[in-house]
Amino acid sequence: MSSPRPKAVAVFDVGKSNVRLSAVNDAGVAMATLERQNTVDNSPPYPHFDADALYAWLLEGLATLARDFRIHTVVPVTHGACAALVDSDGLILPIMDYEFRGVCDIDADYDAVARDFARTASPKLPAGLNLGRQLFWQQRQYPPEFSRATILPYPQYWASRLCGVRAWEPTSLGCHTDLWEPQSGDFSSFAKTMGWDARFGRRVSAWTPLGSLLPEVAERTGLSNECLILAGIHDSNASYLAHRATREDPFCVVSTGTWIVMMAHGSPLEVLREEFDTLANVDAFSNPVPTARFMGGREYAAICGGEVGAMQPSVGDLETILASGALALPSFADQGGPFRALTGRIVGNVHDSARNRAALAAMYCALMTDYCLTMIEARGEIVLEGRLASNDAFTSALAALRAPQPVFRSPDETGTIRGAAALSSLARGKNPEPAKVEICPVGPVEKMTAARLRWWSLLPRRHTGG
Repeated sequence: MSSPRPKAVAVFDVGKSNVRLSAVNDAGVAMATLERQNTVDNSPPYPHFDADALYAWLLEGLATLARDFRIHTVVPVTHGACAALVDSDGLILPIMDYEFRGVCDIDADYDAVARDFARTASPKLPAGLNLGRQLFWQQRQYPPEFSRATILPYPQYWASRLCGVRAWEPTSLGCHTDLWEPQSGDFSSFAKTMGWDARFGRRVSAWTPLGSLLPEVAERTGLSNECLILAGIHDSNASYLAHRATREDPFCVVSTGTWIVMMAHGSPLEVLREEFDTLANVDAFSNPVPTARFMGGREYAAICGGEVGAMQPSVGDLETILASGALALPSFADQGGPFRALTGRIVGNVHDSARNRAALAAMYCALMTDYCLTMIEARGEIVLEGRLASNDAFTSALAALRAPQPVFRSPDETGTIRGAAALSSLARGKNPEPAKVEICPVGPVEKMTAARLRWWSLLPRRHTGG
């Protein structure tokens, strides 16, 4: 007799750079993963994602997983600053890439009606990183199409393609969109003035089962008609939920990928400063969370000349860079973060090699993360998630900078998977399992402290309190 297929949650994780589809058990462990790049189509009317191609890949991937696992739930997890405009026939306009800078053509008019950091905790960001700016531009450019659109945050767009139900939940509206007021838990006055608050369908929680599979989806994937589609969640919030669901004490999750995002439970909202790109995210329980971020994955690649995971520098490599005196100064990406207006540069002699540059990139990301954690007054344990959590040079450097504050790392590559598993547990009325973490070895404290002091001395005075 053949053994029964193990039960699994299918997690559809749409990151800015990569897309993953994983079969995950209740403990948040991926038993199988399919992956592809997330590409941008630069053809008219503006840079956008090929939603139909990604949908076809999703269905094929679900069919593949269904042969080996009993998929009982599908959870969409996506990057922020993204929404779909749909009607009864599907997409009305392509799903915009948030790096499209054409939306800034309307900034003068947009800022006059949308900018309200005191209430939205949403700083002014470049290109389309404020979702409200995307919608404002689309309404100006395509008024007939926009007038008949339902607006779906990106996770809920994928849920709707699988089950046909349109809804929204707070995590995708509470991440630098200008559309939400975190403390009141309601749409912003700007969103209400534009009439958009009535265009989002019904409100649900991230773990709400929206419905069963559409017949065509069930046929193409072989999934059971009893398979539930959850509303889904913003990706950084998924990494945060993996820990927040089981703890109350102050702590901070550092989610690393294209972006490095720090969400600090227990920090006051009063620490937020718009000019430094700090903001309030809204978690799955609708609570505001002080947040800082920078485009760390992209900056890492720019410094070391390759992908984040292409080279894994060791603690020994970190020691070599510290001995060389080389430093990378911000910023190597202009899409966000406290130094986005500065041009990155390297001082000192790197003794150029792939390993040395990777160690320099890791140290830079540690210095930046430490700076951001200080800005938002992160207290308690720090938990590292994502691709840099396995980077020994980065983790040991950050642990040295934060000592004696303990720094832990997830043994898995992505916390979004365990966050999605937590949603599946909540949907079934169960308590999520605590996320497993391991302590990070502390690097050379004195040397990293000296490097931080020198790094800070080379920053503009307004960033260091000088």
